[in-house]
Amino acid sequence: MILNKTGLFLSAWCLAFGLSVLPVRAQETAGVRSAADEAAIQDTVVLKKERKNPFKWIGNYLKNANKEKDKPFDFSLLLGPSYTASTSLGLGVAASGLYSLDRSDSTLQKSNVSLYGNASIAGMLSVGVRGNNFFRGDRFRINYQTYVFTFPSYIWGIGYDAGCQDENKSKYSRVKFQFKPDFQFKIFKHTYLGAVFDISWVNAYGFERPDLIQGQDPHVRNYGLGLNLIYDSRDFVLNAYRGNYFRLEQMSYPSWMGNSYSFSYTDVTYSAYRQVWKGGVMAMELHGLLNYGDVPWTMLAQVGTMNRMRGYYEGRYRDRNILEGQVELRQHIKGRNGMVAWVGFANVFHNFNNIWLRETLPNYGVGYRWEFKKRVNVRLDLGFTKDSPNVSFNINEAF
Repeated sequence: MILNKTGLFLSAWCLAFGLSVLPVRAQETAGVRSAADEAAIQDTVVLKKERKNPFKWIGNYLKNANKEKDKPFDFSLLLGPSYTASTSLGLGVAASGLYSLDRSDSTLQKSNVSLYGNASIAGMLSVGVRGNNFFRGDRFRINYQTYVFTFPSYIWGIGYDAGCQDENKSKYSRVKFQFKPDFQFKIFKHTYLGAVFDISWVNAYGFERPDLIQGQDPHVRNYGLGLNLIYDSRDFVLNAYRGNYFRLEQMSYPSWMGNSYSFSYTDVTYSAYRQVWKGGVMAMELHGLLNYGDVPWTMLAQVGTMNRMRGYYEGRYRDRNILEGQVELRQHIKGRNGMVAWVGFANVFHNFNNIWLRETLPNYGVGYRWEFKKRVNVRLDLGFTKDSPNVSFNINEAF
């Protein structure tokens, strides 16, 4: 009995370290190894070599990362440089997972979750999590994002004219936190109605020119409730090849919820995706954000947010409202490599009586794509702006 327990313990120990153990009597009877045994031995040898050479292991990991895997949870880890005009050069890490909440339904989009962190030489530190969940029959969805970051930044003031004046550029620092989930229920084919909840706060300090926020409180907390109406026929939310996406979001931040600034906004987005030829996808997006009431400076519409107007310093141009759009051609080149080219525009304005064509901000650029996972791209973009060109390095398509 003791011998049997000892043999069981040794077999389990070897199995945990990826080794294959055959009973001695079976080996003597067989006389030769089976094909499965040979394969197991080869895998063990490769694993040992990769443990001794981490660079080879990383190379093999990246080489095979985009292969489809029949796993309940397909986990990936990516570590590399990051760069935007706002945060400068940094080091980022992203852990992502793809999974299905109904594996028996091959037509159901895979849900996704991403945990990410970033640190830059400008002093930016950030950590966050975001995800999209598609439930059985795609009858309802839960989406969420939460993050916290801190870094020294620049502000030019409020309004297009203030952003145009280079001498307005002044330093300040901020800490920002946001938690924003939404719950969507299917009402028609591809059509969803949902509720949104938002908690966000900004603690800003160290202003070189506090007059640029026009006497508003540098510390702002916002608590909001709202509704959204969504039409979504995209084939894959992270990198659509075809389909349409429309989102109308109406949010309110009333004083009875504890807001020092009582306001509301309407946010409208429309995107379309079409395959134009082999390996080529044309993507288009229009976006508008309109604010009403006593809007705090932290919630003003800004150019350069949410991967729009790539290359602009986030928040250099800000006002109550914004209209913006972009068109992008995405072309697969060979293997896991692709290229994109885009053009875009934005106009920030106080009200519709003060919107001028001459104040429209231009944007265009080119980018390189490398498929990290199946239809999940790492992107390097060079965006040209009214002020200066800038590079951004990130994961997932811009829209």
